[in-house]
Amino acid sequence: MPALADLKIKLYTDGAEKASILEMVAKPWIQGFTTNPSLLKKAGVTDYAAYARDLVEAVPNHHISFEVISDDLAEMERQARLIANWGKNVYVKLPVTNSKGEPLYDMIHKLSREGVKINFTALYTEAQVKTSVDALKGGAPSIISVFAGRLGDAGHDYMPVMTYSVGLARGTDTIEVIWASTREAWNVFEADRIGCHIITAPADILKKLEGLGKAPEEISLDTVKGFVADAKAAGLTLPV
Repeated sequence: MPALADLKIKLYTDGAEKASILEMVAKPWIQGFTTNPSLLKKAGVTDYAAYARDLVEAVPNHHISFEVISDDLAEMERQARLIANWGKNVYVKLPVTNSKGEPLYDMIHKLSREGVKINFTALYTEAQVKTSVDALKGGAPSIISVFAGRLGDAGHDYMPVMTYSVGLARGTDTIEVIWASTREAWNVFEADRIGCHIITAPADILKKLEGLGKAPEEISLDTVKGFVADAKAAGLTLPV
């Protein structure tokens, strides 16, 4: 079992709660943050621009990804340029298609060559990855986010597309891969072993990495202690 310091992969926190982000930024092994509209909704964000500018000011030296919120291609492009101006550490998240299935490959090709740093998200297939890399290659620094966890949720083996994505991106000078929709701490080691550049995960998953190396027997005893403590706290009894 490797130690936290042995990991080569960059660790990003996935979330939008400012308090959680500030807590995680204090940890030296956290290198960035990713958000999306669903996370903003969960965090109760209503003024997106004000929220984002406040966050960039609070976390000026870490990667932050902010996603466009329009479903119209022309408006998505305008929003991308706006978001790119929020800070030098900001990457603009754009989905592989809009909700009508209209692809954004031409848009990211154009924006990337204008100097917009892009996090191209919601990728699931090798075909999507290949087209994305072709569109972004030679442009500004960029990221492709492949949703390993959601593939696993649907019963698909995510390793083939993840390995393919990492190999393809490492053949470029400007593109990195994010292992996205992380489900458990073990995914960090899976991603690290295949040479993935970045993994993004909720704070509660990343915090588990601080307890690396605990022996299975110790975990077993801790589990039983938890059962005992919870039974007492609940006031459970049996008439024996």
